[in-house]
Amino acid sequence: MFLEIITMGAYLLAMLIIGIVCFRGNKSNADYVLGGRKLGVWQAAMSAQASDMSGWLLMGLPGLAVIYFITKDGAATASYNGLLEAIWTAVGLAIGTYLNWLIVAKRLRKFTQVYDDSITLPEFFEKRFDDKSGIIRFIAAVFILIFFTVYSAAQFAAGAKLFRVLFPNIDYTAALLIGAVIIVSYTFLGGFSAVCKTDLVQGILMFIVLLIVPIVAFSKLGGGAGTSSTVNEIASSLGESSIKGTATFALITSSLAWGLGYFGQPHILARFMGIRDSKEVRPARIIAMIWVIITLACAILVGYLAAPYLLKFKGVTEMPIEAGNAENIFIYMTQSIFTKEALGAIAGPIIIGLFLCAVLAAIMSTADSQLLVASSAFSQDIFTKITKDKKDSFYMWVSRITVVIISLIAILIANDPGSSVFRIVQDAWAGFGAAFGPLVLFSIFWKRTTKAGALSGMVSGGLIALFWKTVFPTSNIYCLLPGFIVSAILIVVVSLLTKKPSKDIEDKFDKALKADI
Repeated sequence: MFLEIITMGAYLLAMLIIGIVCFRGNKSNADYVLGGRKLGVWQAAMSAQASDMSGWLLMGLPGLAVIYFITKDGAATASYNGLLEAIWTAVGLAIGTYLNWLIVAKRLRKFTQVYDDSITLPEFFEKRFDDKSGIIRFIAAVFILIFFTVYSAAQFAAGAKLFRVLFPNIDYTAALLIGAVIIVSYTFLGGFSAVCKTDLVQGILMFIVLLIVPIVAFSKLGGGAGTSSTVNEIASSLGESSIKGTATFALITSSLAWGLGYFGQPHILARFMGIRDSKEVRPARIIAMIWVIITLACAILVGYLAAPYLLKFKGVTEMPIEAGNAENIFIYMTQSIFTKEALGAIAGPIIIGLFLCAVLAAIMSTADSQLLVASSAFSQDIFTKITKDKKDSFYMWVSRITVVIISLIAILIANDPGSSVFRIVQDAWAGFGAAFGPLVLFSIFWKRTTKAGALSGMVSGGLIALFWKTVFPTSNIYCLLPGFIVSAILIVVVSLLTKKPSKDIEDKFDKALKADI
């Protein structure tokens, strides 16, 4: 365990050094929040996808795809239900990623610069609809603070689960604090530049590790025939001819609906806004799609192969997959495959340490982005309206302090050992997708959209995402779907019922479309 910790410590130190180096380059709040729009192709692609997938990719998704569990009362159960949900969710995410890069990225890059060089999504909405009251910007910022605080809690919970596996004797709260302090440190110092530079490193690491683990496991199981044989043995041990699973219409539509969420995720959209040139969107899209398709497929394979692999090489008595800790399955697989016996006393622990760094990388690459966007929502979209004529460096420090405050609230939310990373992410993802997704699309594609239409769509989508489960507790429909649909309908209906935008607003829309930036 000593060498694993040393390896992870070296990795964390490298991330912190990047934060310190970038600290010196931040001269203004615009630098801290958006990095001066200097992202290159690789940085934009890898940062967008790494910040997108989070600890959910290496913990939540593989945990959902596991086909065999030991329940709390010691009984065994097997089902393909979770695997099917994971597959359909991945399909929805892959489609959503592609469409986001294809139809949103280039236009949003142009529009945000033409509209007074907007550096946050709420600021863009305000400028796009010429909202002199500031109400759209304020409500958008409030939604960002709410949903990103919850989203950050999911990353902190994932970090706590990782550190509890590494340090079994520490309690959950201590593990939670360790992970939070690490993430907050370099985000506080380096801002957007540090986040994107570390995301590039972390995205590459996640890709390599997710590729290797299922390939090695599949090979050691004996390929397709060996895996199928072991899966059949699992079914036989439970008195079944095969493992069963069903994908209902509600499950398929709700899982695919995850893809709609992409159009409203501020931490992903910030990468589109920060890319150096709109012409670089296409090559970045190609890199992003290769990354996302392979990593999603491999993450699901890790979950699917976990039960047959661990049963074959560990046995039922050492089976670590219990109903409450399935999200740790990637960690267990790494520790089971890359042992000292297989790789040597030095190489084994170092490789395990590097592979566990990938889990930490997934957590860090998303949490840092979320904290940064949430802090900018407060400093840039709320606090600037309260305080006037302050130096830009003042708001940069407000952003930094906000990172710390949001982190403390997220720690309180995540302080439950039973927290599900997958479900927490699911809720926050729906909030952003429903509140902002339709509005982003209409704001860059339909110049007839009015301020009233924008406001009604954003508020209705956000509220449906927040209260859907409360009003319809037995519903199997993912709240993102009704929230997105209602928001889109209200934007159109209210816009058509209210006064057409002024000629100045329409002319600026046309100018953004034609901009060569």
